[in-house]
Amino acid sequence: MFTIFFSPAFSTSRRALDHPKMQKGFRVMLKHVDSGKNLTRFERIQHGVKRGRKRLQRLKAMALVASSSSEIESPVLPGNGEYLMKLAIGTPPETYSAILDTGSDLIWTQCKPCTQCFDQSTPIFDPKKSSSFSKLPCSSQLCDALPQSSCKDSCEYLYTYGDYSSTQGILASETLTFGKASVPNVAFGCGADNEGSGFSQGAGLVGLGRGPLSLVSQLKEPKFSYCLTSVDETKTSTLLMGSLASVNASSSAIKTTPLIRNPAQPSFYYLSLEGISVGGNRLPIKKSTFSLQDDGSGGLIIDSGTTITYLEESAFNLVAKEFTSQIDLPVDSSGSTGLEVCFTLPSGSTKMEVPKMVFHFDGADLELPAENYMIGDSSMRVACLAMGSSRGMSIFGNVQQQNMVVLHDLEKETLSFLPAQCDLL
Repeated sequence: MFTIFFSPAFSTSRRALDHPKMQKGFRVMLKHVDSGKNLTRFERIQHGVKRGRKRLQRLKAMALVASSSSEIESPVLPGNGEYLMKLAIGTPPETYSAILDTGSDLIWTQCKPCTQCFDQSTPIFDPKKSSSFSKLPCSSQLCDALPQSSCKDSCEYLYTYGDYSSTQGILASETLTFGKASVPNVAFGCGADNEGSGFSQGAGLVGLGRGPLSLVSQLKEPKFSYCLTSVDETKTSTLLMGSLASVNASSSAIKTTPLIRNPAQPSFYYLSLEGISVGGNRLPIKKSTFSLQDDGSGGLIIDSGTTITYLEESAFNLVAKEFTSQIDLPVDSSGSTGLEVCFTLPSGSTKMEVPKMVFHFDGADLELPAENYMIGDSSMRVACLAMGSSRGMSIFGNVQQQNMVVLHDLEKETLSFLPAQCDLL
């Protein structure tokens, strides 16, 4: 058993050969979309859960669209996230914020002249003012990699997201700048017609999926790691790209598991989850519960853009039952928190005993710190499991990934976890 302390509710303020590879690695600071808002940790997670339910629906829609081989309309992509990154585009560089999305590939920003653009806090990029901008030809292999493209005098794209949001424009090549690192010849979408909800936090998206158009696939060393600080902290998280993304190989604390491919969803990072233990008890979850099905459904993905973990319903019910039997507190079944398993804290209590939780991935038993799965608010007298149930797909969310380096290595096709104090990196 762990003892977990809750603070009261006060707030503080793959390769396209014709496209040159980027040489260098670089570091980017990530900001949580709710940072700067006067929210407690519990409230932040509640906000994230609301956004996460929509994202879960989008991610599942993608897997289902892919698995039904009837005439597929435009492919659906997740398209929102929980973290923003700052970057600059063009020569001279224009700075903007973009949503980081490990569930899709395309890098895009809004471009002038707009036929339809949403409001953004920074000026909309004008390619005419940049000396490094060039349109990509239809013969480019990255044009071929688009889910939907057409051709006039250059490569045109349409990228549709699950809630009827979309971006449409031309595929071009440009210099992107991350901090002090300038990276030439990055293929990106110059979006002239961008509509829908969910983008307004940033002026576009940076895709970090496994497909050839993503930022990581366009690197010479296709790997990245992030280290997410605790949701309630104002401190920024870190993203390391390319050659800078590594973990100290000698550390015995590193847990490494294979990345699995789903041909129906080649952009997603699937992991092989073989079981879950709570308080030392390995739960009787059927081995097939988290496996990928032949039609592309099922499986578990790791995702930075979903707040809490969603487990296939049969497994979630076993997890919920085990926590309820091991935690000696009354269950709060009011449903007021938006989370599925909650407990009532005794009056004035700021701590509780929490059973240990281990996710058994293929080759990696990942023991989670208690604050990565149990969240509480002593003024509301409630503590909840930061997980939910789903059908058709499971997701390992970002609350469960806090304070660890999560390294995605696309060449080795592995994912590694290393516990870390992310605000000190």
